[in-house]
Amino acid sequence: MEDTFFHCEISAMNGESKFCATSLESMLEWAQEILGFDTKLGVYTTDFLKKSPVSLQNYTILQKPKEILVPKLVACHTLPYPYAVFYYICKRGRIVIQDFTFGVLKVQPGSSPVCHFFPADNLVWVPSSSM
Repeated sequence: MEDTFFHCEISAMNGESKFCATSLESMLEWAQEILGFDTKLGVYTTDFLKKSPVSLQNYTILQKPKEILVPKLVACHTLPYPYAVFYYICKRGRIVIQDFTFGVLKVQPGSSPVCHFFPADNLVWVPSSSM
């Protein structure tokens, strides 16, 4: 629970907005507020071939990842808590990954695609016209 409080209380990074929703209704309202109330929403999720009890595992990519070219997207991560808490991050423009990630991967920003894996219960909201 301490980690959940940390994520919900820490300041947003430059170029992003964040929000912790405690219901499905507030989750959808915030996605609509960020992407536009007149925007029809589409959602991306991660599909797994089988459920694994292991939290850290190797992945095999079966399809070429799809680059999502949108001016804004809303990433929704579930957080552990006695009731539902959804941690939202809205990225504006190209997704900015912290410098430390590029250092670990030994690449420069923009020189190579970087994938972000989402657990099965996480969502990425985008305008449906981009799907």
